[in-house]
Formats: sequence, structure tokens, C-alpha cells
Amino acid sequence: MHANNVDLYKLVRMNNFSEVTSFLLSDYYGMKDLKPLYFCMFLILYITIIVENVALIWVVYREKHLHEPMYLLLCNLAVNGLYGGSALLPALLSIMLSHSYEISLSLCQTQIYAIHTFVIIEFTILAVMSYDRYVAICHPLPYHALMSQKLVKLIIFMWLFPMLAFLIVFIFTLQLRFCNRSIEKVYCANFLLVKLACTDTSVVNIIGLLSVGVYALPQLIMIFYSYAHILRICALSFGKSGFKALKTCTPHLLAITNFSIGCFFEIAQSRFNIRNLPYGVKLFLSLYFLIFPPILNPAIYGLGIQSIRVQLFKHFSRKSKQVRMM
Repeated sequence: MHANNVDLYKLVRMNNFSEVTSFLLSDYYGMKDLKPLYFCMFLILYITIIVENVALIWVVYREKHLHEPMYLLLCNLAVNGLYGGSALLPALLSIMLSHSYEISLSLCQTQIYAIHTFVIIEFTILAVMSYDRYVAICHPLPYHALMSQKLVKLIIFMWLFPMLAFLIVFIFTLQLRFCNRSIEKVYCANFLLVKLACTDTSVVNIIGLLSVGVYALPQLIMIFYSYAHILRICALSFGKSGFKALKTCTPHLLAITNFSIGCFFEIAQSRFNIRNLPYGVKLFLSLYFLIFPPILNPAIYGLGIQSIRVQLFKHFSRKSKQVRMM
């Protein structure tokens, strides 16, 4: 009799979980009392991301002497910043204007793919940029020849690899059906969506954990290998030349640190389920990796690299003069 009841319960669940076509993003309820303030803040952040990254891309595109490997890689970082910001903020602003705080299954899955590929692409671009610094400092004479030959292949790799690598894992999530619909976030995340499945997800969880190594290990090896050799060369080059070479790496190291901090914040507050944090702190930690790298990267490189800084100041001073003349 008990076995029959269990079979009946499973049958009911099998019939019901196919009906879940939307999810409730419950963390939006924490914004309820200050919704206009949060909306204006996120709108300003999104506009800032667009303006900064488009300005950086425009400066590099416009100035022919900036058509070098390092600056072209920087443009790819800016494009990914636009991609990551657009994966989160338009949907976030739209949901804030609604009263249900729901997101459809298809939009949730699209957002998961966009956010996760943004993270992998960001890390891959930073790894390729570390290789660029390694070649520039350790092999300065053949630098342009080496990077010019490899640049197109590297750019294709740092976009295509993350897109395909995550898709292979995400296919398993796409096959799941769901009987729960509450997500404790303001955006969709793959591991949270998997938790809502009614079927056994142990295989999906194991594949997800193994995939982290595939997404991160090659990039980590590239970064550590590059900087190990850079530090060795700089240590051997006593005096101003070694210091100057290391100084060219400062913007890149700041970008890696900033992104790593954001990823650590997200992992800490999500995976370890820290519930006693104030709502604002929890929201900041969960969104840092999606908002602040796209905002700070253009500022770090725009102010840290003289050739870009000069062009930006020249352009904006010219614009301000034109406005005054009008």
C-alpha cells in the first residue's frame, strides 16, 4: 500500500513539474520600500557601463596608432563588459517595474547562458592579455610579429571556447523539468535552477563541478606562467627598465584582482549560504562581479595607459570647446 502511494506521488509530480514556465525571483522583495532609489541606481550603473565601454572602443577604433594587439584585446574586454552588463541590467530593470517579480523559463535560461559565458569569457580574455604582456616583456623584439600572427586565433578562441564549453554543460540543465519556482536571487543562476528540478540532479551537479576546472584551469595556468616569467625577467633587469616593464602590467593586474574579488564575493555569499547579512550587503556581493568589472575596467585602462588617457582627454576637451562655442 505504501509503495502504491509513493508511485502515485511520483506520478503527480511528473504531471505537475512540466507546468512550471516561470520563476519567482524572491530577492526583489527586499527592494520594495526603496524601489525608486534602486531603480535609478541600477539605471545609472547601466548607462555608465555603456558610455565607458563604448568610449574606450571608439577611441581605439578611431586612433590608428592604437591598432595594436594589447589595445585590440582591451576592446574585446570592453565588448564583454557590455555583454555582461546587458545580460543582467535590462532584465533587472524590467522586473523591478513589474509587481510579480517573475521571469519566464526561456528568459531565465537565456540569462543563465549569458551571465555564465560572460564570466568565462572575461577570465579567458584576462588570461590572453597576460600572455600578451609576457610576450611583450620577455620577447620584445619579435612581439609584434608573434602577436600579429596569433591575434585572430586568440580572439576567436577566447569567445568560441567559453560559448561552446558552457553550452555542453548547460544542455543538461535544459533537459530538466521543475516543480519548484522560487529563486533567491535577482537573476537566474545555473546551480539555483538545477536545485529546483524534481528529478535526480546528482549527475548534473558532478558535471557542473568538473566543468569549473575546464573553465578556469587553462586560464589560471596561462596567468601564473606568464607572470612567473615576467617577474623573473624584471628581477634580472635591475633598475628603471625592469620597473617600467612591470608597471605596464599594473592595469591588467588590477583588472584580474577586481574580477577575482567579485567572483569570490558571489561564491562566498551563494555557496556558503550566508543568511545573516543585511539585504544591501548581500545584493552588493551577488552583483559585484557583473557590474563593477565592466565599470572599473575602462577606468583602470583609460587612466592607467597614457596613450588612451591622452586621446580621451583630447577628445573630451575638443567636445567641451565645441559646446562653449555654440
